[in-house]
Amino acid sequence: MKSDHAKAVLSECALPAALEVVGERWSFLILRGAFNGLAHFEEFQSTLGIARNILSNRLARMVEHEILERQPDALDRRKVAYRLTEKGRALLPVLIALRQWGERWISGMPSNPVLVDRHSRRPVATLAVRAADGRPLSLPELEWVDRSEVAAAD
Repeated sequence: MKSDHAKAVLSECALPAALEVVGERWSFLILRGAFNGLAHFEEFQSTLGIARNILSNRLARMVEHEILERQPDALDRRKVAYRLTEKGRALLPVLIALRQWGERWISGMPSNPVLVDRHSRRPVATLAVRAADGRPLSLPELEWVDRSEVAAAD
């Protein structure tokens, strides 16, 4: 990609904005906790071992960005529950991909517990970049282009 073309294409990329919202360790660990049923401040704090001020900051930021929402706890109205929004649930593939990358390249071993399909009880497949027809694609098969050059979907 030529330098001027790269600058134009990458200047509109959403990755920097996404990283501003969730691109640090504690945010991902809070998300992992939320995906695994943690909902209360005390649960996040004791399970993750995160400092209260950092947790408070990250939860507030995730609520502000509509990844989590604060709800009165149904069992104890004095408590607040943090629940994933649709926007937050959409981050599940990101967390799974990052975990699978870590298993392959960092730890070198499968994590425990294992994420499985409830129906088959088999582990989820390794995530991959796929073509519109479902074919896995490798890096040499990919290209960044301006949106005006994208072929229309059939």
